[in-house]
Amino acid sequence: MNTISNSLSAAQTALPQSPASNSGATGAGSFKDMLLESIQDVNSMQQQANQAVETLMTGGEVNPAEVMTAVQKADLAFRLMMQMRNKMMQVYQEVKDIRV
Repeated sequence: MNTISNSLSAAQTALPQSPASNSGATGAGSFKDMLLESIQDVNSMQQQANQAVETLMTGGEVNPAEVMTAVQKADLAFRLMMQMRNKMMQVYQEVKDIRV
């Protein structure tokens, strides 16, 4: 799960900082903000799943079904994030290959 934290730090560093995050639309966030928020959501799901598994393994009061649900939810969110990343990289490659 440290990988997600590293990815979040890299994404925050790599994305350009714009002076006006609401350029053009009032009340609407930028794509960068939405992307970073999504990464943070996936990261928190992973942390919650880790905490639930740790509580279960140490004999804490936790329902095994809830632990399994948290782990599956975190796994699904991570897979979706990776698919979105792969699609974005594919689109980037296509745009990069366009001849002007």
